[in-house]
Amino acid sequence: MLSARATPAFSRLAAVTPLDKIRNFSIIAHIDHGKSTLADRLIQATGGLTDREMSEQVLDNMDIEKERGITIKAQTVRLSYKAQDGETYTLNLMDTPGHVDFAYEVSRSLAACEGALLVVDAAQGVEAQTLANVYQSIEHDHEIVPVINKIDLPAADAEKVKAEIEEVIGLDASQAVLTSAKSGIGIADVLEAVVTRIPAPKGDATAPLKAMLVDSWYDPYLGVVILVRVMAGVLRKGQNVKFMQAGTEHLVDRVGCFRPKIEQLTDLGPGEIGFITAQIKDVAQARVGDTLTDVKRPALEALPGFKEVQPVVFCGLFPVDANDFEKLRESISKLRLNDASFSFEMETSAALGFGFRCGFLGLLHLEIIQERLTREYDLDLITTAPSVVYEIELTHGGGHIELHNPADMPDPTKIASISEPWILATIYVPDEYLGSILKLCQDRRGIQQNLTYVGGRAQATYELPLNEVVFDFYDRLKSLSKGYASFDYTQIGYREGDLVKMGILVNEEPVDALSMIVHRGTAEVRGRGMVERLKELIPRHLFKIPIQAAIGGKVIARETISAMRKDVTAKCYGGDATRKRKLLDKQKKGKAKMREYGSVSIPQEAFIAALRMGDEN
Repeated sequence: MLSARATPAFSRLAAVTPLDKIRNFSIIAHIDHGKSTLADRLIQATGGLTDREMSEQVLDNMDIEKERGITIKAQTVRLSYKAQDGETYTLNLMDTPGHVDFAYEVSRSLAACEGALLVVDAAQGVEAQTLANVYQSIEHDHEIVPVINKIDLPAADAEKVKAEIEEVIGLDASQAVLTSAKSGIGIADVLEAVVTRIPAPKGDATAPLKAMLVDSWYDPYLGVVILVRVMAGVLRKGQNVKFMQAGTEHLVDRVGCFRPKIEQLTDLGPGEIGFITAQIKDVAQARVGDTLTDVKRPALEALPGFKEVQPVVFCGLFPVDANDFEKLRESISKLRLNDASFSFEMETSAALGFGFRCGFLGLLHLEIIQERLTREYDLDLITTAPSVVYEIELTHGGGHIELHNPADMPDPTKIASISEPWILATIYVPDEYLGSILKLCQDRRGIQQNLTYVGGRAQATYELPLNEVVFDFYDRLKSLSKGYASFDYTQIGYREGDLVKMGILVNEEPVDALSMIVHRGTAEVRGRGMVERLKELIPRHLFKIPIQAAIGGKVIARETISAMRKDVTAKCYGGDATRKRKLLDKQKKGKAKMREYGSVSIPQEAFIAALRMGDEN
């Protein structure tokens, strides 16, 4: 994130901008359709940064964002643009995440704007995430300006993409702006379209203060930095403000905006987007979507749309080296400073030692946190199989509990029913790969809702259990479609299912880190896959090792690792055959005793490989 270090000298105080000269807009796009590059060109064209200060993906601060070409944190930048009508306009650009895991963050960013640029790749066309975010934008009653990017590519077909936008989304694309952000083509047209087609914000400066908290992050110098959009009233430096959902009060000690360098201001008026600091030390206190109001003259009601962000995917994180536990604790605490949606609590495992049970917004969020821990804090980690939150109804009026960890599942006799979360998935896939994608959805207990065709591509809508998606669904989808399929989902609530806990036993000892909750219909296939993989991974010992997958007391799959054979008769030269038999019988007794008391050492590499989200079917 941008911090006070971005510029040593702060600019002069800015004058109040009239409402009709402000434009607030966001950029909506699928991953890799050129959103961050377009933002770079807009900053450059309006003189936000000089060519010397410019870098690629200037609004993406993390290395992971730049490498993967994704936006993880929402960013804002204030630009000044002199339009063709001779007037100077203030443009507030919100660069939002594109991935489904950050859908709530996107919804708050969109709520802070009056319009959006819909960026579509001229070669790829409309994709699943574009669709999800554009519908959110339509719900916020935005003016949407279609922008067809990458028109200089050999495979570009702007007319086909225009027809697709009209057919799939229902937007008039006849006035779509044609650009190539990389080459700088059409950037002036984009800026003119923002000024002429996106409406100015509304708001009363004399009304009680009402500002929406769009995002927050931790800065080591400033404490928690809060990104706000003022809806009504004026937000001033030195003002006492109240967070209406959190109920806490704070004194504003700094007000400003990003250009993208920090510029300090005296106040933020209606329609303006900027940041404040108020000596807050914990990001969890500044929750996205909260409403800020004045303590002395408060607003009557908070802005709509606030909700608590709930983790949907849980997994265990354990250090490969047990001595790194304290380092892991410290690292996770530091990451939590910047990401209030990430939760963790300590847990222990007989096989893996001490670690943490962590909650994430989705699989991409899990991957990002894991990668940041490995990269930024130099940790070597084992990640247990991800699981979702199950709702368990207990017998005899015992109420219901939420289950985050399969190892904590109550006794089956105490369970009346188990419900699992379901999602509505939208999949876009070229026609030639449709068959294998439909089979994948069927195998994962999917219920087909719709199948339509858009040009040469199919749009399949499926209801799927989230449990079946968190393992390796996305990887399988990409490999079956050679990377051409796109996937987006929304949660649609909980449904009761025939779910069971499948435990893995090695030498008749349960291995809690490998237990998982599966549907009874797929338990045998998944169990067989797991025991076969473990048979290859666990080294041979001097005694036989049975590996079993079991549901309760019933074994559903088994593999046996044969014993290493030591030639005990090597020292026996000639003589009676009974001498040889005697030695072999002695070895047999020794092996039986060893099997009874011997413990199987499962190497860490075996755990890592067994828990890797490969295909188990």
